[in-house]
Amino acid sequence: MTKSNLVEKYSELSVRKQCELLDLSRSSLYYSPVGLRKEQIDLMNEIDLIYTEIPFYGYRKVWQELLNRGFHIGRDRTLKHMQLMGLEAIYPKPKTSIGNLEHRIFPYLLKNLKIEKPNQVWSTDITYIRMSGGFCYLVAVIDWFSRAILSYKLSNTMTIDFCIQALEEALCKYPKPEIFNSDQGSQFTSNNFTKLLLERDVKVSMDGKGRAIDNIMIERFWRSIKYEDIYIKNYLSLKEARSGIASYIDFYNNKRLHAALDYKVPFSVYFN
Repeated sequence: MTKSNLVEKYSELSVRKQCELLDLSRSSLYYSPVGLRKEQIDLMNEIDLIYTEIPFYGYRKVWQELLNRGFHIGRDRTLKHMQLMGLEAIYPKPKTSIGNLEHRIFPYLLKNLKIEKPNQVWSTDITYIRMSGGFCYLVAVIDWFSRAILSYKLSNTMTIDFCIQALEEALCKYPKPEIFNSDQGSQFTSNNFTKLLLERDVKVSMDGKGRAIDNIMIERFWRSIKYEDIYIKNYLSLKEARSGIASYIDFYNNKRLHAALDYKVPFSVYFN
């Protein structure tokens, strides 16, 4: 088949079907970067470093730390950047905003729960990923018992699409969990997301407001991948980040020893 015939063949496919074949979300297809300046990217990368090191700092303390590190920035601008990055201190605090009233908030089911086997509890979260001259977001699904990463997706926007793709992939490849835990982000409280779990009789659990510590397993993974891979390699593009993060997660699941797992690797524990 000639190149022109190939192009003509695929041009007949709907945009949705083409995105499915390329493993892209439609929102990312139409997304245009805001055009952040280099100093803004450098600032966000420094905020990410501070938050990863000291996740209990709120925006006021992050602001002071930025000033100590030589960044000339106001407090409100610090808060704006942390909101763009999806960052929030992990300590409990009063509810200061109202979420989407159409989204149901589920109770936290993991308090004092003894985790004894794979697929008893899965959880998910989104984190900011730095790149040279830009950034993207990573969502992952983790099994609490084995610490295994069951699925993940990268996106240049924090839409629901790539979160649903990660959940669908995990549910397709592995036995369903008894409980699925997340924070109260709009991506995870959306009806389209929770419907995938409820239709399979999976119990939905959500962290308390401002309590990222309730989802501690995924938070520990974020620290590992950032300190052991992302900060070291400083990926140049989304394409390079996809390749590098795929390699790291393969290493993490199949080769990285965990003291908490009696120095076994996650997949050996998961598939035991």
